[in-house]
Amino acid sequence: MGMVGTVGLVLHPQRDSKKAIDTILRWAADKGATVLGLPEEVGRIDCSAVPVDAVALVERADLLVGLGGDGTMLRTMRLLAGRPTPILGVNLGKLGFLAEIDVDELAGTLSAIDRHEYTIEPRMAVKSVVAGVAVTAFNDIALVRIPGEGLAAVSVRPSGSSFVSLSADAVIVSTTTGSTAYSFSAGGPIVSPRVEAILVVPAAAHSSFNRALVLPADEEVTLEVLPTSGRLAVEVDGRVVGHLCSGDSVTVTAWPGAAKVVRLGTTFYERARRKLRVDGSAEVG
Repeated sequence: MGMVGTVGLVLHPQRDSKKAIDTILRWAADKGATVLGLPEEVGRIDCSAVPVDAVALVERADLLVGLGGDGTMLRTMRLLAGRPTPILGVNLGKLGFLAEIDVDELAGTLSAIDRHEYTIEPRMAVKSVVAGVAVTAFNDIALVRIPGEGLAAVSVRPSGSSFVSLSADAVIVSTTTGSTAYSFSAGGPIVSPRVEAILVVPAAAHSSFNRALVLPADEEVTLEVLPTSGRLAVEVDGRVVGHLCSGDSVTVTAWPGAAKVVRLGTTFYERARRKLRVDGSAEVG
């Protein structure tokens, strides 16, 4: 047996993952490795993966494989947040920006990992407390207007210092991993995930200041809901986890190296060109 003795699976709730799972099970049988999965996920698929709870999954797996799209990859990273276990993302959808490989590359990739022929890329998360509950995001935490309840009017205070008040559809606090997600659609910069920084980006700003703010990872940022704001939804990696009203605030801090993802040679810029369909700059003259 090589380095990988136990593989853990995290599955997309709807996409067909049978081909990928069959590939993993065949590879594991050849290597004498064990395949684990969450009961509610592997239970709906006719396979021989061993059902275990989330605690056992993260404690026993030498490698966690996320089968799906970016949402599945984010969920996998949140499951393993703070642990050194590497994560391999396998794309079963169309975009899959966070995934490293497609299904057809899976068998060879598992063998390469078993031979230690890969690198690890640490991924920073951001943390906060919303309504007394600790939350972690690998893409972003966003304060988002609720239709019919007014704009998001938010004071941005990096390191406790008042900097700017924004009026927008949303105010996004993003990791550099999330710079190609909601932050990108709001006009924020593309930043390599190897950079440890926090981005604060207004979406559809209605104020004169509409620029992104880039903070170092050792500076926290507080977002306070102003009296002129409507009630806001708090989204963590796209999931609504609570609501804020006038006078409420959230403080977001960085968590460097919160997850470890497998890389096999492709660069961030190659993936960005392919996934974002960057065709190059216009020729001059």
